[in-house]
Amino acid sequence: MASKKQILLPLAVLVGGIGIAVAFSAMKQPPEQKPEQVIHPLVETKPILVAPMQLNVDSYGLVKPKYNTELVAQVSGQVIAVSDAFVKGGFVNQGDILARIDPNDYEAALIEAQASLAQASSALEIEQAQAHVAKTEWQRIKDNASATIPSELYLRKPQLAEKLASFRAAQASVKRAKRNLERTYIKAPYDAIIASRDLSLGSVVNPGSTFGMLNATSVAEIRLPVADNELQYLVNGGINANVTLTAQVEGKPVKWQGTIVRSEGVIDQRSRMTYLVAQVKRPYASDRTPLRFGAYLNATIDGKTIDNAASIPQYLVKNGQVSIINDDHTLSFKTLNIIREYNGYSIVDAGINNGAQLITSALEYPTEGMQLKLNDGTESVTDTQLALKEE
Repeated sequence: MASKKQILLPLAVLVGGIGIAVAFSAMKQPPEQKPEQVIHPLVETKPILVAPMQLNVDSYGLVKPKYNTELVAQVSGQVIAVSDAFVKGGFVNQGDILARIDPNDYEAALIEAQASLAQASSALEIEQAQAHVAKTEWQRIKDNASATIPSELYLRKPQLAEKLASFRAAQASVKRAKRNLERTYIKAPYDAIIASRDLSLGSVVNPGSTFGMLNATSVAEIRLPVADNELQYLVNGGINANVTLTAQVEGKPVKWQGTIVRSEGVIDQRSRMTYLVAQVKRPYASDRTPLRFGAYLNATIDGKTIDNAASIPQYLVKNGQVSIINDDHTLSFKTLNIIREYNGYSIVDAGINNGAQLITSALEYPTEGMQLKLNDGTESVTDTQLALKEE
């Protein structure tokens, strides 16, 4: 049986522990009450610029000559001379002699034709004199006695017509012989660059034999495909519009200025594009970088000008609206009149004012009139929004 001491000692320890706990609890300070803070979403903005804007249209194409000519022999013979400039890539001027066909036979033909012409001319003069004598004789007979109307044969009219026809035929033979002799010279019909040469010195040619191909250097043309819905941004369908052409030359960008001169007027069956044709004069001019035939170009065609327009990134436009922060740091949605979507931007001409602050950062649950806070650069938008999510 436990003694009285064994029973009272645990009770005393328990009572003492409770007293100490109560004393410590009385000494503890209550937590400090902090005022409740309202955290507004932190956003970044940029001002919108409303100004005149030109709606240009982009395209591309290959440079080709406006004129190209295949040189073809018109007479037969052996090639006895070839110009040093008559090589692929060579430049020639209008009238330059590129090659020569042996002219001996054609010179002899010209001499024969000239001799025939001289004979025909002499015979015609003799016949004209005889006709004059016959006519004079008939006048004398008619004055001295009554006579009937003379025959044309008596007046030598058929003989005169025959001699005249022979004379004209001889003239034609001389003209033909001169022309054939001239055709032994193969000449450049215009200022050109040689695209190809098919014959060499000593070759024998016949009418129709090909000497080579020439590309005129006076005008270059570029066919520019344009989608049908892009034509609405061009004045007069793009005719007479200026076009800027760009390409890489020796690793550097180079620009040329051209003009849209015509539309091909049909839609290509394969690409469903309308082709506009741009021209550049004197593409190989010495005072600038040559615009070489066969080069691939990017083109920017000058389009219509809008008096007041703004360019807004497409990712900021939701359902035709953008988010704007007002002067009192509240959010507003503005409905836009989008006239074009181009290269990742929406072009608008109504619905927004110049200088308006466009919100460029993402908001989770944006509402009209919600209070916002502008990012002053000391805290990133991403970090703030992440902290809001975690809370």
